[in-house]
Amino acid sequence: MLSLIRRDELLKAGDRVGVAVSGGIDSVALLRLLLELRNELGIVVSVVHFNHRLRGAESDTDQEFVANLAGEHGLEFHTDSEGVAQRAAEERVSVETAARASRYGFFRHLLGEGRTADPQGLKPGLPAEPNGAAESRALSRPDSGSNPDSGSNPDSGSNPDLASNLARSSNSAVACLNTIVTGHTLDDQAETVLMRMIRGAGLRGLGGIHPRIPVEDDDGEVSGEIVRPLLAVRRRELAQYLKDIGQVWREDSTNADDRFTRNRVRKLVVPLLEHEFNPGVSENLSELAEIARGEEDYWENEISGWLGTTVQWSQPEWAKAATREVSLIQIAPLRNQAPASSKDSDLRSRIESARWLVMDASVSRMWFLGEPIAVQRRLVKAIGEQAGIPLEFKHVEEILRVAAEDSPAGKELSLPLGWKLVRQPDELVFLTPDLREAALAMDYEYELPLPGQINAYEAGSSIAVRRISADQQAGYNPDHLLDAESVPGPLRVRNWRPGDRFWPAHTKSPKKIKELLQEHHVAHPERRFWPVVVSGDEIVWVRGFLAPAKHRAKPGRVALMIVDAPFADKAMMRN
Repeated sequence: MLSLIRRDELLKAGDRVGVAVSGGIDSVALLRLLLELRNELGIVVSVVHFNHRLRGAESDTDQEFVANLAGEHGLEFHTDSEGVAQRAAEERVSVETAARASRYGFFRHLLGEGRTADPQGLKPGLPAEPNGAAESRALSRPDSGSNPDSGSNPDSGSNPDLASNLARSSNSAVACLNTIVTGHTLDDQAETVLMRMIRGAGLRGLGGIHPRIPVEDDDGEVSGEIVRPLLAVRRRELAQYLKDIGQVWREDSTNADDRFTRNRVRKLVVPLLEHEFNPGVSENLSELAEIARGEEDYWENEISGWLGTTVQWSQPEWAKAATREVSLIQIAPLRNQAPASSKDSDLRSRIESARWLVMDASVSRMWFLGEPIAVQRRLVKAIGEQAGIPLEFKHVEEILRVAAEDSPAGKELSLPLGWKLVRQPDELVFLTPDLREAALAMDYEYELPLPGQINAYEAGSSIAVRRISADQQAGYNPDHLLDAESVPGPLRVRNWRPGDRFWPAHTKSPKKIKELLQEHHVAHPERRFWPVVVSGDEIVWVRGFLAPAKHRAKPGRVALMIVDAPFADKAMMRN
């Protein structure tokens, strides 16, 4: 660990370091290692804990364990909590996504983003936690000299008296940390790379978990970093280290839950690869991630140059007209000047709320075709990311094919979200959707493999369907499961259409989906692309609603679960 810290300069003298401690092996070992190295590194160590409140009393016991561990070593302790399951339901995202967003939101807060604000403000749309759930408090070393390192019971380090006497304050100032360290290990890295390979990824995805992530405030200034100093260390080495020093830890019961993909990869795939193919497969995957990150860094630097020189951005004429209209409105109207029409106002509103860049992009066709295919792919992908066009590999390859054709100029290629590629004799032009067209909010429809997954870019999420055997269904909410026999394939994902009806469980009668979305206060721009899943001519799933009672899973039969996973839009959420 020390060699990685020094090689990558993850920590430096004077850093105020918050160690994210859940109570498990990895994070407890990280804390104990940094306590041994803090004098050598010249850092100030404190403890950070986020309680997701997903496991009831078990979660609270974890928090108490970590608080007492911090107290035993005289460390400042920062903690916050949130009902993550409630947040997931309200924001219509998976529990894993909501948990990560809440946890990393707390990290950003501790790193100084909005340090004068109430920590509860980090969770927009959710009520403040009662009794001041956000805390930042210093723990003093107990006078009793009790030692949680003794004994083998994971709870033996808990001190109820100490926990009950901790000062609580919802208005306490946030400590100024500049670094938070997390306990991601080489095993986590290998699992991450494997999962991304299975799902499909390029070099960026294969880069896995990054050793450091800069955290920016609202002004774009770097306020701190999140670093992972254990990425070169195996989990088994950490477990042995804790046993050697007599330090206990907590076991998270959800780590044994096979519903989570990472758990299945950890328990089934990695052991199979190590036993049957290569005992060093985890180390090899970790090395692959490091190679991929280096390659990606190089290409990122190249791309930034291309976007500023070889790619030309221009505003379409129809958008310029709307911009001129805005300028005229800002000047006091002349006596005989007609007011702006509602049509013009509607166009300006569409431009302002567009989910993509309302600009056209062009690149020299001769230059483009003269570059290696790796450069062509990178440039096309970079234009898509800059403009907000969700391009998959198949889209990129089709663009390259059209660019190289000798057919007459003016050929068009349709791209996601209404974008078009036009091949001119001398240039390739990416045309932004014309927002003057009332029908621009296009319908979409994808076939959903059973089981399988598709990316519904218009809806901003990945939608998957999984088979759940009868003996696995006990751990699932029955209101979210469909009976496989009553919902035959093929399934299709599409946006709802006028006149569509749906009958969620525990409601009196079917309703128009438009009415259901209005009742749930779904904003109009998002409402238009709201996804549904169709079997035959019947809608069997709608995002955010319970399964229809007539199609609920039956005892002793295979069930289907449809999972809606929103795309992450921040680099931090990808790492």
